[in-house]
Amino acid sequence: MKTLLVLRHAKSSWDNPAMTDHERTLNKRGRKAAPRMGQLLVNNGLVPQLVLCSSARRARETAELLFQVPGFESRIVHLDELYLAPSKAYYRMLSAHTTDQKIVMVIGHNPGLEDLVDELTGEPATMPTAAVARIALDCWQNLAADAGGRLVNHWLPRELD
Repeated sequence: MKTLLVLRHAKSSWDNPAMTDHERTLNKRGRKAAPRMGQLLVNNGLVPQLVLCSSARRARETAELLFQVPGFESRIVHLDELYLAPSKAYYRMLSAHTTDQKIVMVIGHNPGLEDLVDELTGEPATMPTAAVARIALDCWQNLAADAGGRLVNHWLPRELD
């Protein structure tokens, strides 16, 4: 059994209207939520061997904060293809970059992530910023809608307060 962790980037800032969407940074709430979610994953023995991350700055910063949590050690690949990507892009990237890893994480954006969770599991899950969905899958290859995945957990940062 494989585990896919789906993480929406943490809360980003809209303070600088001159900044492009791709370069928006995390705000204070986002910088607080990301390591909390990383600690939750470490505490539950869910440290991924591989992280596939959108190239957007807010996604990269989210990943950096996860990696600051003791015990959170993974290989990370930043992918332009995951910036504002639809669910099909996640299928392609997971098939292209995974082999025998037991736990893989994707960090990206809505609506693609909500679609991904819904399509893989048949269970809609809201993915506000810094939310994590844990999905059980049979394999990484040939992923598509109705892959028979199972939504095991769905964590929201506000629930950790």
